[in-house]
Amino acid sequence: MFGLGLEFSLRKLLQVGPTAGLIAVAETSAMVWFGYLAGQALGWTPIESIYAGAIIAISSTTIIVKAFAEHGIKGKIADIVFGVLIMEDLIAILLLAILTTISAGADLSTGSLAVTAGKLAIFLAGLVGVGLLIIPRLVRFIVGLNRPETTLVASVGICFAAALLASAFGYSVALGAFIAGSLVAESGEERIIELVAPVRDIFVAIFFVAVGMLINPTLIAERWVEVVVFGLIVITGKVLAISVSAFFTGYSVRTSVQTGMSLAQIGEFSFIIAAVGLQTGATRDFLYPVAITVSAITTLTTPWLIRASGRAASHVDRHLPGPLQTFVALYGTWLQSLRSAPNHGGGRYRPRRLIRLLLLDALVLAGLIIGVSLEAGRVSAMLSRVSGISDEVARYVVIAGAIVVAVPLIVGMTRIARFLGLTLALRALPAAPEGKIDLALAPRRVLVVTIQLGIVLLVGIPLLAVTQPFVPPLRSAGVLIVVLGLLGVGFWRSAMNLQGHARAGAELIVAALAQQMAKPANPADASGDGTNGLERVHQLLPGLGEPKVVRLGAESHAVDRTLAQLDLRGLTGAAVLAITRSGEPVIVPTGREVLRAGDMLALAGTDDAVAAATKLLE
Repeated sequence: MFGLGLEFSLRKLLQVGPTAGLIAVAETSAMVWFGYLAGQALGWTPIESIYAGAIIAISSTTIIVKAFAEHGIKGKIADIVFGVLIMEDLIAILLLAILTTISAGADLSTGSLAVTAGKLAIFLAGLVGVGLLIIPRLVRFIVGLNRPETTLVASVGICFAAALLASAFGYSVALGAFIAGSLVAESGEERIIELVAPVRDIFVAIFFVAVGMLINPTLIAERWVEVVVFGLIVITGKVLAISVSAFFTGYSVRTSVQTGMSLAQIGEFSFIIAAVGLQTGATRDFLYPVAITVSAITTLTTPWLIRASGRAASHVDRHLPGPLQTFVALYGTWLQSLRSAPNHGGGRYRPRRLIRLLLLDALVLAGLIIGVSLEAGRVSAMLSRVSGISDEVARYVVIAGAIVVAVPLIVGMTRIARFLGLTLALRALPAAPEGKIDLALAPRRVLVVTIQLGIVLLVGIPLLAVTQPFVPPLRSAGVLIVVLGLLGVGFWRSAMNLQGHARAGAELIVAALAQQMAKPANPADASGDGTNGLERVHQLLPGLGEPKVVRLGAESHAVDRTLAQLDLRGLTGAAVLAITRSGEPVIVPTGREVLRAGDMLALAGTDDAVAAATKLLE
């Protein structure tokens, strides 16, 4: 844990950016929820189910670093994966602190939960705040002595001191060790990583040997159902949750699927979380070997999943319905426009204000659900004494009152999500001036619904994960499913309208290209590739990005091959809106379309996607 902290710093957290954080929050929340539901279905206690969800929520940094090094994976995929891993490590530290506190506590109540959260916040703030003032300066002074053995001993001493301090306050030693490593990393002395590496490797070896010694084959044979269930949940759940959340944050289908399949395993943090449950007596002895076995299985499947991720991404892309294929190709361009749009004072304030209101409603709803669950008996008894009604009737009155308060909160969150989606969509695809036809209406509608869907998922799934232990299984999930179902219907209708918008744009593109081909000597377009005509198409039908034309030469390897064989959209994320060839235009071509020498292809997508597609075709 100290070694992981050394490779993490507060500066690195700022560099990771919000994208990896959103993916990590959505994915870990979904896995905690899946794990809890699976534990309850298997008849485990609520606290064991919570531990099960936490165990399967965190991917393995050690395994992925090794796998990526062996496969030579670098670039965007590696940056996204390691960014998500950093955020998952932070979430794991938070889970460790919370689970340690809950396991050592007695009864659960709203007051005790608030006190627990307050104590945790004070401890972390004190340790990090005081540590930032002392540790980096102390480390730089020791390194300045130019004595490697002194630096090593001092670094290990800081590790054990912070671990001992965390243990004294009732938290996991892993929490203290990780924070100590991150504080030492703030000194900026990267040579410490090399000095500590041999010591770290010794502890890693001891750790995994100790893990192996705790595997009981007899117990695993008895619990093989749990091993299979949680193994399938880890692989399928992580691939699905990470792929969907990565796509909503703006990555292509290929990048999203590859990221999800790279992170489909559990590792060192899962062992530590399971060990905390075993040591505190919160879980029975079977959960630890089950976690280890699931980790071993997913460790074996990780290299295979990484190798197969490219083919799987192409398969997913090819089998998307037509409207979704068009949406996937254009969604990235809208987010690109959103990121590059100017931030004016009022427009910048409004999204932040809506986000604050959304988070406030979510916190109030979570507090309401947890408070009613924990205090319903006490409140109903008080109501019964005051009003004279029976305890059962009083309990129904309390629950009905909670529902009356919760429904407006849920409706309000959905409406705020729509307002936020509309605000962001108008920034990416501005509305037409008053009195003129709004030609960006179709793409803006689908963008609004998409952002709304993403916000509901990002807020709803963590809300489910937090409140699930306090409500009957699947009841709160039913509300989320209904909301997502309604939004899904609206999304599909908008995607169908977008398909018509894209077809109209493709027809305009073909007309523009035909006009340019008929006048190749036009000085306004000396290249003869229809660039100026496409700019006019962009003005007439916004939302199609900035289409670019590529002419296929006779030497191109794309000649005499179908679009499906090229897998152009799957490999690059760019879509072919239209093909012009000797007076035989092809509007929104299918994967069966065979390319010929001299074809002019109109490509749509983000700048990176179009550049990659151009390189592939040329």
